Amino acid sequence: MFAQEGYQLRLEWGPEGVEALRGCDVLIVVDVLSFTTSVDLVVGNGGQVRPSRWRPSSGKTLRPASLVDATGLVELPSPNGSNLCFLAAETGAHVLAACLRNASAVAKRAAELGGTIGVIPGGERWGLDILHSGPREFGPLRPCVEDYLGAGAVLAALEGKASPEAELAATAFRNTDVATAVRDCGSGRELIENGHPVDVDLAVQVNVSSAVPVLVDGVLR
Repeated sequence: MFAQEGYQLRLEWGPEGVEALRGCDVLIVVDVLSFTTSVDLVVGNGGQVRPSRWRPSSGKTLRPASLVDATGLVELPSPNGSNLCFLAAETGAHVLAACLRNASAVAKRAAELGGTIGVIPGGERWGLDILHSGPREFGPLRPCVEDYLGAGAVLAALEGKASPEAELAATAFRNTDVATAVRDCGSGRELIENGHPVDVDLAVQVNVSSAVPVLVDGVLR
């Protein structure tokens, strides 16, 4: 039942969601703050992104504002989006990366690939201090506003029979002041208050990009 059989368009959260939707032909990873926004910027410049495992003690984070002009091959660590790309690839599905910036472009490509489409909002992790890279363990998943709206933006641009989970996300996107909601939610406020307002400004732009990152041989291109 949690695989949402009988629906072409589906949505489920995080790593468990990838497992639940492993029968989908296409899986779309959404991690708006900030993995998939960063990916969109790099791929939009003609570059490529290699998702890499993120560890709390590494001290390494890459913010969207630092990647506006990035080209070439960028290794991008992330505790959510990067991990989901690895897991989604193991299902054999086509794996795409979406954010608010490129939602319609990714939806168009997903429709061209055909079959069932699963959208995986990454969410956040309780107890994870990504800003300061403290040695804290991954906690349970916390569904978050920005990824729900990002997933909804993709689903709103798709046609097909949507599960209730997918339809509610699309409805939320259509009926929300997206930029205000993302800036004022917990994740957005955290970034802004810690000196990263430009990252949020980049992330809340809707359908400004035609980049469609597709995971091929472990690289988003």
